[in-house]
Amino acid sequence: MSKDLIEQSIERVVQRIDATLAQDGVGFPHYADLETGKWTRTPDGDWTGGFWVGMLWLAAWRTGDARYCSAASNWAERLAPRATSKSVFKGFLFWYGAGIGRELFGDRVARQLARDGARGLIEMFNGDAGLIPLGTDAEEAAEVGNDKANIDSLPGTIPLLLTHALELGADDIARQHLRKHLELCVRADSSVCQSAEFDPANGALLRRYTHKGIHDDSTWGRAQAWAMVALAQAMAFGDPACKENAVAVADWWVKNLPPDSVAYWDFNDPMIPEVPRDTAATSIAAAALLKLAVLVPERRVQYRAVAKASIDALAQHHLTPTHPEDPRPAGMLTDGCFNQRLGFATNNELIFGDYFFLEALLVLAGDLQPNRI
Repeated sequence: MSKDLIEQSIERVVQRIDATLAQDGVGFPHYADLETGKWTRTPDGDWTGGFWVGMLWLAAWRTGDARYCSAASNWAERLAPRATSKSVFKGFLFWYGAGIGRELFGDRVARQLARDGARGLIEMFNGDAGLIPLGTDAEEAAEVGNDKANIDSLPGTIPLLLTHALELGADDIARQHLRKHLELCVRADSSVCQSAEFDPANGALLRRYTHKGIHDDSTWGRAQAWAMVALAQAMAFGDPACKENAVAVADWWVKNLPPDSVAYWDFNDPMIPEVPRDTAATSIAAAALLKLAVLVPERRVQYRAVAKASIDALAQHHLTPTHPEDPRPAGMLTDGCFNQRLGFATNNELIFGDYFFLEALLVLAGDLQPNRI
C-alpha cells in the first residue's frame, strides 16, 4: 500500500467526518445509506455511538485541529447516562468514546466518563461466574440477560478495566472476564463462536450459539475479529499472559481470510462467494493485526503484511472517492454487513467499520502507535 494511497484515504475519511458533523439529524451515527450518505442515528448511542466519538478523537490527533477535540468532548458527554445501563456493551461506548480521549489528550471530560463507564462495568461483574454478563439491557435482538455471554463484550471493556486497575481495583475483574470468555467462546481450533449461555452460579458453559452468524457452529466474521482486537488490547494494557490465545486466534483469521483480503460476513456461509462481504470485520481484524505485529515480534512481518493487504483492498475497492462524477459522499467505507441474519443494514456504511479503518490508516501512516489505544 503506497504512502500516497494511505494519505488520500485518510483525507477522504476526514472529509466524511466533516460531512457527518454538518449533516442534519439528531443522535449518534449508526449506519448510512450508500447512495445518499444519510446516517440512521440512535438517540443514546446504542452500542455503536462510541465509535463516532472515537473517530473525532482520531481526527483531532491526526490534524491537530482543536475543533475535533471540542466536538469529541461534547459528543462524549452525551454518553454519560449510559454508564449505569445494564449492558456489557457500554465497554464499547466508554473506551472508544472516552478512554481514547483520556489516553491521547488527557481530556478532563473523557477521563471522568471513562472512570464512570469502568465503574458501571464493575458493578455488573458476577464473581461466582467470573465474568460480566450481557445484561438485561444488552443491545441484541434476543437472548440477553445475566446468564448470557458474547465475545463482543471484550473489546473496549478490557482496556477500560485495565487502565483503571489501580484506581478502581479492576485488574482481576478484567483478567477473569477475558479468560472466561475465551473458555466460553473460543473453540479448540481457535475459531470463535459469538455467544454462549452459562450457569450464573459457577460460570459453567451450557451451550454455544450465535446472535448474528449463519448458524451456531459457524464463525461469524466479526466474532473472530472482536476476539483478535480484544486480545491485542489485553496484551497492550497489562495482560501478556494471553499471548498464546492472541496468536492462535489471529493465525486462524490469517489462514482463512479470502485471497482478496476482504472477509465474507460469515466464514461458513455455504453460498460463498455469492454472499455479502463485511468491510467492518475486515477493518477490525486489520487494526488488531497491526497491534499484534508490535506485540508479537515473531509474527511482525506476516501480521503487518496481511493488515496492509486488507486496508489496501478496502481503500482501492470499498472507499468512495472524491470525484465530481460520483454523487456519493467521499470517504464512505462501503459493503459493511451489520446483521445478515436479520437482513438489517447488510450493505451499508457502518460507523464502527469507519472507526477501525481510520485507526489502521493512521497506524500505517506512522501517525499513531497501534497499542496506544
